[in-house]
Amino acid sequence: MGFVDYEKAYKLGKKEYQHRMSHGEKPTLPILDDILPPKGSYSSVPLGLVKVPLEQIVGTKTGSRSNAFASNFMPILDEDTEFAQKWANLSTSHVEEGIRDPIEVYEYMNKFYVEEGNKRVSVLKFFGVDSIPGIVTRFIPKPTEETENKIYHEFLKFYELNKINYIWFSKEGSFTKLQELVGKEPDVLWTEDDCLDFHSIYIRFKKEYESQKAKLSITTADAFLTFIEVHGYKKVCRFSTQELKDMIKKTWEEFSLLDEEEDIELKLDPTEKRTLLGKLHLLGTPKLKIAFLYVKTPSASAWSYGHELGRLHLEQAFPDEVETIYYSNVTKDNVEFFINEAILQGCNMIFTTSPAFAQASVKAAIENPNVRIMNCSVNTSHRYIRTYYIRMYEAKFLMGAIAGAMAENDKITYIADYPLYGTIAHINAFALGAKMINPRAKVYLDWRCIKDNDVMENLQKLSPSCFSTRDMLMPDEELRYFGIYHTEEGRMQNLAMPLLHWGKFYEQLIHAIMDGSWNYDDNSSLNKAINYWWGMSAGVIDVICSRNLPIGTKRLIDFLKTTITSGEFSPFKGILYSQNGIVQSDPEAILTPEEIVNMDWLAENVIGHIPTKEELLESALPVYLQQGIDMKG
Repeated sequence: MGFVDYEKAYKLGKKEYQHRMSHGEKPTLPILDDILPPKGSYSSVPLGLVKVPLEQIVGTKTGSRSNAFASNFMPILDEDTEFAQKWANLSTSHVEEGIRDPIEVYEYMNKFYVEEGNKRVSVLKFFGVDSIPGIVTRFIPKPTEETENKIYHEFLKFYELNKINYIWFSKEGSFTKLQELVGKEPDVLWTEDDCLDFHSIYIRFKKEYESQKAKLSITTADAFLTFIEVHGYKKVCRFSTQELKDMIKKTWEEFSLLDEEEDIELKLDPTEKRTLLGKLHLLGTPKLKIAFLYVKTPSASAWSYGHELGRLHLEQAFPDEVETIYYSNVTKDNVEFFINEAILQGCNMIFTTSPAFAQASVKAAIENPNVRIMNCSVNTSHRYIRTYYIRMYEAKFLMGAIAGAMAENDKITYIADYPLYGTIAHINAFALGAKMINPRAKVYLDWRCIKDNDVMENLQKLSPSCFSTRDMLMPDEELRYFGIYHTEEGRMQNLAMPLLHWGKFYEQLIHAIMDGSWNYDDNSSLNKAINYWWGMSAGVIDVICSRNLPIGTKRLIDFLKTTITSGEFSPFKGILYSQNGIVQSDPEAILTPEEIVNMDWLAENVIGHIPTKEELLESALPVYLQQGIDMKG
């Protein structure tokens, strides 16, 4: 029996050996001594007896036995050798009584290299065993700026909480995110039951995920993290085998996105209508019943009020084709209920108007493939929903130019809400606009969302000539400040405000469905998330100037607005400096849309910083966790 197994294993080894040789790759096992960095750049820690995942045993400590195995740890020495006899005896022993003796192994970067027990590893890999006991010594490299090194040091912190060593991620922050998604505070130890429950669901997921015919380059742990983020860890733990299999298939496009280097396709303008096709499509378009989900109520939230105006615009623009309903006071905790309620009410399209609702939107879209769900956010990567947002930075540039022209003491305050992707571009565009008109202008950045911070007190102490506050008013708010204000001898005059035409945005999205261009956008071969990020060229944003603004400044703003709308000018064209140095050195270059969305630096004339998660108010965390700039403190 043992020699029959050896013959099978030998064939597997030879096949792997020849395959790697034909592709110019090393056909035998990696050797740790050849991989380790110079002495002094790593330390060693004895871990004692550890359950070692066989999948992560990839090589040998020294070169003495490396050439006896192909890179898959299957034997490649002839059957008449002493090595083959010993391997066959171990095979028989495993079948009859099991292999229990621990091996001696070294761990480096969460991969294991055998010092003693190579044949035991080979036999158990042949039989498909999950793990083997091992006396482990860990080699720990010093921290560097390399991504894999950073991930490894995150793994070390995670390992100390639970001793889990069988998962590995390809992106920074994933171990921390996993700790959060299983419901643990950052430094809380796992109980034995926690570890057993996790192992059970992860192994079940791994089996079903890896059985799929389509193969992705991401790690299984990457896919698992996305899976529990969408569906919820506790709910996933309760899935039956069939439910787990079905949901993995339904969620596959989310996994596929992780494979893409550029996983978001930004649609900067409405897609051109397909005239003849559109007319034919329009005739067969069923009536749309659309639900809007709002944070707070439209009377208590300027953001929700803007979207409510957009909803009312839709009803006027499509009196016969569209019916709308809305739900207020939606939170991250109850959003799933309201989405399901909207679907029960017969809605075939849903707009969730907060980035904090993105995960619930994805989950609902996977479970209800015939319902179109859109989430109002930017830089959100999901294939099952589409996202939409306005290029507010274009308006902010114009408002910064106004503030720069009117700031007699060169001091301007910019009051921001949350440190999210996209909003950093708003701040910088404002600062660049101010600097273009007034090279001496300084923009003092203040945040409403940080702890122990009184924005109005800061404003009084600084006494800026101009300040920029909320983009629009809230109907029930007593303080009616919005847009840009000019202060002089204690008197405040409004200079300008941005106007977000959510109604025009929604109208063009509905037209896209009715004329067929919605389906044209969805080119599945691209395998990218679709994000509609429209600006002045689409007519969805404008700047309204006050009569208090000098006529010359008004004419300048109209000129800049025209050049931005036509695409002749971009706020982020030319040489750009951040607080830390040069960002763009080419006077003819323009930051790409992706660079603008992902901006995590502040312009050189901004006084202030991007707050970290630890500085934020509790009420700011839901939106921040979904879309916040991750600034390490």
